[in-house]
Amino acid sequence: MIDGHPGRILLQTAAEASVNKPSRYRWFVVAVFFFFMLLHQTDQLMIGSMQVPVMDEFRLSDTQWGLVNTGALLVAMVLYPVWGYLYDRYARSRLLALASFIWGATTWLSAVVRTYPAFLATRASTGIDNSSYPGLYSLVADYFPPSIRGRVYGLLQLAQPLGYLLGMILALMVAPLIGGWRAVFYLTGSLGLVIAAVIFFGVREVPRGRAEPELEGVEELRQFRFSWAEARQAVQKRTLLFLFAQGFAGVFPWNVITFFFFGYLIRVRGYDDSSVLFTMAPVILILAAGYLVGGALGDFLFKRTLRGRVIISSTGVLLGAVFLFLAMRTPVEERTTFFLFMCLTAIFMPMSSANVIATIYDVTLPEVRSTTMAIEYLVENSGAALAPLLTGIIADALDLQTAILSISITAWLLCFVIYLGALTVVGADIRSLRAELRRRAEGQLSVRQVPS
Repeated sequence: MIDGHPGRILLQTAAEASVNKPSRYRWFVVAVFFFFMLLHQTDQLMIGSMQVPVMDEFRLSDTQWGLVNTGALLVAMVLYPVWGYLYDRYARSRLLALASFIWGATTWLSAVVRTYPAFLATRASTGIDNSSYPGLYSLVADYFPPSIRGRVYGLLQLAQPLGYLLGMILALMVAPLIGGWRAVFYLTGSLGLVIAAVIFFGVREVPRGRAEPELEGVEELRQFRFSWAEARQAVQKRTLLFLFAQGFAGVFPWNVITFFFFGYLIRVRGYDDSSVLFTMAPVILILAAGYLVGGALGDFLFKRTLRGRVIISSTGVLLGAVFLFLAMRTPVEERTTFFLFMCLTAIFMPMSSANVIATIYDVTLPEVRSTTMAIEYLVENSGAALAPLLTGIIADALDLQTAILSISITAWLLCFVIYLGALTVVGADIRSLRAELRRRAEGQLSVRQVPS
């Protein structure tokens, strides 16, 4: 349902709402979004596995390579508020289909160009669709209640490491067989167009707030579309301020590892392509399990304490930092020890991811969740955009291992301190949101109309 009138309250009748009651269809939506994220992450992240052939073809320095990745992150950062506003204003399913179409088109452009400046520009354009996830998570939140959102988000986020693994396989094994990295871009770009059609014709919109337990008994659901006043009030919550701060720092290790770790294994540790694949494939599969484990543990503790998700998040970043430090300080010749420490890093590294998303929705009103999530991603991408370039500069000035280790450990320790701050306020913010939702239910959702 799309209504372009600012500040309008929409009415969802019981008949219309019945199609959105919990059913197997919601798992179909999760499956569609899982494959969207899987293939999109494959397309987005496989550039890291292609570092060596791309750098060789264009004769790039580490700094120039870092700039290629920073460009896409900057574009995504700028567009997050735009996507967030559109998702809270219009039908999220239609916008997600548009994002998938843009993904396919921009990836094709990256395969066509033949010069470094043109490649830099086209890779930057792939950031347009990279800022599309807030609407996806917001729509899923309206299909599933808070008690299981952590697990659902953990399941969806399995797509990220699996996409990384699939991208690695495409880059290292498939690309040499089908004509190089450009041919792989043609393949993933085409899949983006296919997924766009599936989302457009197969995914239904659902009323905002439909899955909140406080609204469960409401037969006629009035839904406030968007309000700048509510958005401003939301982002001033103390929990969100802490989460925004950790988001800026927390993405540094992810981007450093994503875009430089393959080069590190080959250039510093002396791995060949086969060694990289057989070392990193199990690590990435364990990383995938970490999303599910983190989301499940977050849901488990959340039922016992409102601080549960933040407790799991803080534990994950601390232990991830410890084991990454031990891995990279392992001598080059001790490959088995290095592998074991990387496996331990992988299980803890993603534990905060699903819990951060679920916590944002635990403290935010349904009608501004996409915008709030977009601001989180904007802050994250401001850090992510700096990470590849900063890593390249430090690597050129010192060495690649020092760059990866110093940036990652510093960032995760800072996140741990910030999570400690969030623990002091998250309970009060969750109770405040639940009280507001109960007031809406008791008053037949008498939501304020605030002109946009």
